[in-house]
Amino acid sequence: MLVPKISATQALEPALKHALELLPSVIYADASKADVDGETAAWALVSASHDVQALLNSGLSVAVIGADDDLAQVSGFDRARLALRYGSSSEDDSDLSIITRAATAGISCAGAVILNLTAQQISTATDSGGAEAQGPSALAGLVRAAERQVVGANGPVRVLVELSGPSDGWTLGLLRRVGAAGASAVVDAGVLGVGDNSTGRLELGAALMAACDLSSDRSDGLVTTVVVDEQRVCLGVAYSNGASLAAALASGDGVYWSRKRGLWHKGLTSGATQALVGISVDCDADALCFRVRQQNPGFCHRQTSSCFGPAAGIARLAQTVAARRLDAPEGSYTRRLFDDAALLRAKIVEEAGELADAADPANVAFEAADLLYFAMVKCAAHGVCLADIERSLDRKHLKVVRRPGDAKPGAIPSESKAAAAPEVSRTSIQSAGIRAALPGEKIALRAYSSGELSGPERDALLQRPLVDSQEIMRRVRPIVDAVRARGDAAVLELTAKFDRAQMDSVVMRAPFAVPELPDSVRAAIDQAYANVRCFHAAQLPADSAVETMPGVTCRRFSRAIERVGLYVPGGTAVLPSSALMLGVPAQVAGCREIVLATPPRPDGSIVPEVLYVAHKVGATAIVKAGGAQAIAAMAYGTESVPKVDKICGPGNQYVTAAKMLAQNDSDAMVSIDMPAGPSEVLVIADATSNPAYVASDLLSQAEHGPDSQAVLLAVGLSAAQMAAIEEEIDSQAARLPRVDIVRQSIPKGFCLHVPSMADALAFSNAYAPEHLILQTDSASDYVKDIVNAGSVFVGHYSPESCGDYASGTNHTLPTYGYSKMYSGVNTATFLKHVTSQELTRAGLANIAQTVMTLAEVEELEAHRNAVAIRLKDL
Repeated sequence: MLVPKISATQALEPALKHALELLPSVIYADASKADVDGETAAWALVSASHDVQALLNSGLSVAVIGADDDLAQVSGFDRARLALRYGSSSEDDSDLSIITRAATAGISCAGAVILNLTAQQISTATDSGGAEAQGPSALAGLVRAAERQVVGANGPVRVLVELSGPSDGWTLGLLRRVGAAGASAVVDAGVLGVGDNSTGRLELGAALMAACDLSSDRSDGLVTTVVVDEQRVCLGVAYSNGASLAAALASGDGVYWSRKRGLWHKGLTSGATQALVGISVDCDADALCFRVRQQNPGFCHRQTSSCFGPAAGIARLAQTVAARRLDAPEGSYTRRLFDDAALLRAKIVEEAGELADAADPANVAFEAADLLYFAMVKCAAHGVCLADIERSLDRKHLKVVRRPGDAKPGAIPSESKAAAAPEVSRTSIQSAGIRAALPGEKIALRAYSSGELSGPERDALLQRPLVDSQEIMRRVRPIVDAVRARGDAAVLELTAKFDRAQMDSVVMRAPFAVPELPDSVRAAIDQAYANVRCFHAAQLPADSAVETMPGVTCRRFSRAIERVGLYVPGGTAVLPSSALMLGVPAQVAGCREIVLATPPRPDGSIVPEVLYVAHKVGATAIVKAGGAQAIAAMAYGTESVPKVDKICGPGNQYVTAAKMLAQNDSDAMVSIDMPAGPSEVLVIADATSNPAYVASDLLSQAEHGPDSQAVLLAVGLSAAQMAAIEEEIDSQAARLPRVDIVRQSIPKGFCLHVPSMADALAFSNAYAPEHLILQTDSASDYVKDIVNAGSVFVGHYSPESCGDYASGTNHTLPTYGYSKMYSGVNTATFLKHVTSQELTRAGLANIAQTVMTLAEVEELEAHRNAVAIRLKDL
C-alpha cells in the first residue's frame, strides 16, 4: 500500500488533498496538523516524551515513535496503536542492520515498523540475489516474520519503508519492488499529483498500483473492483485500470473501466453518481475496493441500491427512515414523530425502559429493534445518517482513556451509592450488575431457592464467569512470541515491565543458598513436606505383567517425565505451599530435571520460603520470572532457561492462556497439567453444621482473588440458621486483611437452598467444584455419591486450609468445572506409562492367524507379512 506523508509546512492542492484522504492511512510529520476526524487513519511522528496518550485519545490512529526513543514511557499502550521508526546510522548502502533490529525487537512490541532506507538500500533489501538464490529477500523475510505477529483484530504487524534522502527519489520501479516484498511505501505527498497537476510528479493512481504491486489474473489486465457503500455493504462489481483509477482519484467520484465502453464515470447520464469515500486493496493485491456514497436510485441498472437485492437490517431501516422524512404523509404517525420532538423523546425513553426490563432473548431482540427505529428517526430528523453514527463509533474506539461510565444522577432512582448499582438479575450468576460490596455494606452471598428456579435458571448458576479468551490470547501471544524470538533479553525486559524487577540474569542454578527462616516457619514447611511426600509416595504405581494367552506376555511400567517446569505464582500472596504441591510429586516420581519458575521480588531475589522449598524438593533451576513470559521460557527454552517437557502449576488467566498456547504449538512439544480458572469452593451445610465453620470455609477461598467462587448449598436450613451463617460471613470478612478482595468475590458467589442432601449432591456433581466441603454430622456417608470434585473435605473438622497446606493431598486442582474430566496434580502427573509385549515362538504361533486376519481386513499387507515371514521359520 502507498502511505502519503504530509510535512508540517506542506500546502497541498485541494484535489490532491482530497485524493490522499481516500487512501487507508496518512502519516503527518506534525501531530498537531493531523486530521483525526476524517475517514483516513491518521498516523503522526511523535516523541515518547510527548503526551502520547492525549494524542491517541484525541483520535490519532497510530503514534510513530523513534525506535531509539525511551519506549518505557509508552510500555502500557495498545501495541496496535504504536509504530517504531528505524533510521540507519550507517552510510553503507549495503548495510541492512535496521531490518535485523526491526525483526528481533520491533515487530514483537509494535503494530508497525517503518524503515528509513536509501534507494540503494531498498534495492539491496528487495533483491533475492538472482534466479538461483534461495529464500526471500531481506525485506520480504521481515514482512513474513511480521505477518506471524497478529495484533488482535488489527491483523498482522505492518512493515513500511520510507526513502532516506531526496523525497523525489521514489520511482515506480522502486515502489513496485517494495510492494512485491509485501511492504508499504511511505511517500512524501509533495512528489505526488493527480489530474493536470501530475506533470513532473508521480501520478497518484500509478504510484498506488505500483506500491501495492497490484496485478490482474484477467487476460485484458483489468483489476476486479468491489464497490461497497459507507456501511461496507456490497453494491456490485466493476473493473479498473490505471486510467480509470487516475480519473477516480482526480475527480473523487466512482470512475471505472467498462469492458464495452472504456472509461465509465458512474451515473453521469442516470444521475446515480457516486462520491468516492475510500479506496483499499485486498490482501492478495489483485482486487480493489471502492467505498462510495451512492446517490439514488442506486448502483444497479435495475434501479435498486445493490446488484444483489435490496438492503436488509439496520441499513434498510436507515434507508426507509431517510425516505420517510421526505415523503411521510401529513398526519401519519411517522410525520408526527418527525414534527413533534416531545413525542419522539417520550417514545425513545419508553422503548429504552422496555429494553432495560426485557429478560428473555427474543424479547430483548424485539425491544432493541423498536429502540433502534426511534433512534434512527431521531438521527434522520437532525440530518444524521448511519455513516455518521459509525464514524462516531470508530472515533470512540480510538479513545485510550474513557469515561468511568457511571449513570447520570437523574437516571438513578435513589441518591444513595448502594442503590446506584443496577438491580442484579435474580438468577444470572454472570449478570453485569453484580458489584462489590461498598465499605459499610453487608458482605453477603446472593440467595436462591431451588424450588423457584426454572431449568435454564439452574443451569445459569452452574456457569462460571465468562472470560474473553480471545482478548487474553491477543495480549499473551506477543509475549510468547517475544520470548521465542529474543530469549533471555525478552524475559528480562518483561520482568522489569510487569514485576518492576531489574535483573542481570534469569536463572538460578542448584545448589541454592538455603535462606535463614524463623524456626516456626521452617518446622511448618518440614512437616508439610513430610505429609505431602508420604501421601504421594504411596501413589507410585507397581509394574504389571499379564500373560494374555500362552506365550504372549504384556507388561506396563512407569517412567518419570525427564524435564518438568513448575509454575509457582506470586503477586498478591507468598505461596511456598504451591512449590511443595508441585515439587514433592515431581521429586517422588523421579524427574531428572525440575525447573521452578516464580516471580522475583523488586530487588530480583526469590521469596525465602519458596527458595527453601525448591532446595528440599531438589529443584535443579529457578527461573526468576512470572506470567506468560515464564511459561514461554520453559516451553521453548532460552539461552539460560532449560526447555521442559511438561508444565504444571496454577496461575492467573494469562498464565493459563500461555500454557494452552504452548501446548497447542507443535514447535514447543510440551504438555500441561490442566486448564485453570479462578479458585472455588462449594460447601454443603445442613442443620448440624457450625455457622462459624461454614463462613470460614467460604472466606478461605474468597480471599484468593476478586473472581474466586464461593458457593453454599443450604440443606433444609431455617431462616435463623441461615441468618447466623450470613452474620458470620460479614463479621469474619470485616476482620480479614484482604477484606477488599472479599468484598468483590463474595457478592459473585451464591447460596442455593435445597430440600435434601440428594439434591445438594446432584447440584454439586453438576457444578464440579475445585474444593467440596461436607459440613454435616454424617459427611463420610456421602463420599460414595460424589462423582465430580477436585478434592473433598469430609466433616466439621476438615477445613479446606488443611488440604491447601499440610494434610498430604495436593492443592493444585481442576477448577471451572474441569473436575468432570481432569484430576488434580498427583504423582502420576509426572509419570508416563510404557507398555511392552514379549512373544515366544509358541506365543507367535498361537496369535499369528488372528493378527494376519485383522491385517487383511484392514488391507495392510505389510502388517500381515511381518507375522507371516516369521511363521515360515517356526
